[in-house]
Amino acid sequence: MSSNAITLEVIRHSLLAGAEEMARNLCRTAYNTVVYEIHDYGIGLHDANGDVVADAPGIAIFTRGNDHGIKKSIEYVGAENMAPGDVFIVNHPYWSSAHTLDPLVFAPIHVDGELIGFSSCRIHVLDLKQKNPGYVLDSVDAYEEGLVFPASRLYRAGEPNDDILNLIRFNSRMPERTIGDIQAQVSACVTGVRRMQEVAAKYGTQELLDAMVAINEHGEKLARLALAKLPKGTWSAEDFVDSDGIDRDTLVKMKATVTITDDEMIVDWTGSATDVKGPINLPVGQTEALSSLVFKAITTPDSPVVAGNFAPLRVVTEPGSVMHAVHPMPTFTLWTGLLAGEVVLKALAQGMPDRIPACSGGDVSSMMGWGTDPRTGEAWLEATNEAVGFGAHAGGDGEDGIMHLSEPGCRNNPVEVLEMKAPLFIESYGYVPDSGGAGRFRGGVGVNRTYRFEADSTGICLVYKTKSAPWALEGGQEAVPARIVLDGGTSEERVLQGGTYPRPAGTTLANITGGGGGYGDPLERDPARVLEDVIDGFVSRDKAAELYGVVIDDAFTIDHTATAERREAARATA
Repeated sequence: MSSNAITLEVIRHSLLAGAEEMARNLCRTAYNTVVYEIHDYGIGLHDANGDVVADAPGIAIFTRGNDHGIKKSIEYVGAENMAPGDVFIVNHPYWSSAHTLDPLVFAPIHVDGELIGFSSCRIHVLDLKQKNPGYVLDSVDAYEEGLVFPASRLYRAGEPNDDILNLIRFNSRMPERTIGDIQAQVSACVTGVRRMQEVAAKYGTQELLDAMVAINEHGEKLARLALAKLPKGTWSAEDFVDSDGIDRDTLVKMKATVTITDDEMIVDWTGSATDVKGPINLPVGQTEALSSLVFKAITTPDSPVVAGNFAPLRVVTEPGSVMHAVHPMPTFTLWTGLLAGEVVLKALAQGMPDRIPACSGGDVSSMMGWGTDPRTGEAWLEATNEAVGFGAHAGGDGEDGIMHLSEPGCRNNPVEVLEMKAPLFIESYGYVPDSGGAGRFRGGVGVNRTYRFEADSTGICLVYKTKSAPWALEGGQEAVPARIVLDGGTSEERVLQGGTYPRPAGTTLANITGGGGGYGDPLERDPARVLEDVIDGFVSRDKAAELYGVVIDDAFTIDHTATAERREAARATA
């Protein structure tokens, strides 16, 4: 073990600083706004087994997926065959725990010929020869989802492997940006290699190795101490994805049964949909990662992510189900993984309603667009994730317009950047009044970003919770789900679920995200807080009266007599 606690803590923070520097390096060198604006990445430093010991904020489920991808790559390549200066790329969905456009790039770290760890960087790249530009929503097997790399060398002993790089370059619709982003991943990984080697040089290799063992042992200890304080029992819940992308009229069930004992938490996905034809199936590594995200949130949310945190977690899946794809089931549309985490929370809420929030707006509600920019004559492809309303909880209101729980380290793509990079004009961007579920504590409201396309383009809306409302807790009310509105305010207006929509020049697309569920009886909400919500534009006067029983006059003051009468009448008919 590390010689003393002070040295251990210095090494731990040195590794964390190294991971954060990797992220800064990535953002400075990436070509893709999804990376440097949104922070759609997962970055980590790992021990020689592939277990993460330090990470940087980004897509939360990526870091656990990186562990999975490195371990699978070790099985495939053999650790003894990984040499100093090698850099690998793996995007096999069943190995890397993500779809083909989220390639994991990682580098082995050696000191004096000994493999001591790995650095990893996963991002979303723009194009790897998948069947459609941007995103694939209707693939029927893995062979439609792009080039697959099974732990292939991008660099061998520090020299670029042009065979692999040229394969990518000549098969991508956007070769410069795709290769540029992958090279940015390589740069981030090389930074991680150097930083871990510097720690070994400063404190000694054995001291570093011992410290990494201690970091994960401590992470496990913290998780077990937290687990011991949680209620014991078994609870089940289910929720639905709008469709599989092929049969757009059929909901797809996700079911989780959660058991907490003295020693472990078991998340059992048995009973989830099987024989799902479209690309919303999850590689089992991602199901494990999303389950880990929830486990982390309820046990050790205030400490950095390390593999030891998840030792008390066991995930059970059915091969062939939507939660455990088997080859060649399609897996490109990963939105099931964004929704499923809240199924676990919904189950846990039955046993600990004072600790669990109501459902958020559902998913990331991402919008992508592509086409030819008449300003340059070049192809364009841009994307952004939108904020959602968070669910209310026993301690207060849900947050308004905040990034989904699966990507707490991420941001949206700014209006100015989108308008500069693409022939788009953002007509409006703001909160959606009355979208949050009513309750003693109000659910957060969603947002509406409306795009006008200045040239013939295609819009891709990744929204998969428009048919089932975000659920509430303890007598609160459900929130308004997400929706897509084409050509709003015109005779051509259509309200649709997520999908791919051709957009002629001059037409609009509104991406309206869901609100968070409410918590507690709305009639118990402090009238003064309802008035604040009305003044702030989160709740309309009509809904204040209808849902909360609070009557607000034209001068924006509370009519206390009318409010008391209305609430009394509402309780009498409840």
